[in-house]
Amino acid sequence: MNRISISISVLFILVLLIYLPTWMTPEPNLTPDGQEEAWIPNYQARNMRSTLYNEEGEVNHEVYAQKMEHYQLLGFTLFRQPQYTIYVKNQAQPWHVVAAEGTLYEDNRIQLETDVVIRSQTEEGFVRTIKSNFLEINLNDQTMSSDQPVEIAGQNFLINSNGFEGNLATLQFEFKEHVQTQFTAQ
Repeated sequence: MNRISISISVLFILVLLIYLPTWMTPEPNLTPDGQEEAWIPNYQARNMRSTLYNEEGEVNHEVYAQKMEHYQLLGFTLFRQPQYTIYVKNQAQPWHVVAAEGTLYEDNRIQLETDVVIRSQTEEGFVRTIKSNFLEINLNDQTMSSDQPVEIAGQNFLINSNGFEGNLATLQFEFKEHVQTQFTAQ
């Protein structure tokens, strides 16, 4: 063997020894940042009931859900058949909210979808029910909004609108696109 053959053989063995450990290690899982793990709920509950209080120790809202799934990495909680009771300061009776589905985000904003109904628990209120297929409620400032068709009913009226914004504390409502109002005689 001549020097060139020996040099090439030594160089080949050296390269083989350097790269052999990297070729032998298993390939790492290719899911970037645990994206698949994010879609696995951190915890689940059935027939969940929870009561949340404000800083003064008063009941802020209560929630019941047939099924709940919390996703920590994604920052939200999914509810099936949620039922919320929202307590408003300076109002004797709370508001009761039901829907087929709900998503609660970390900033205390809940998006309710499919057959959303908000009912006042008092008979004296001007607005008794609000119905829509989509409604977003900010639980901190008790405001709500929707860009879907909305029906607002009271004792002697029915208002239909395409979208609205409202405040449960002040009972002020703004219609984005008023469609129709019906009044009935007392």
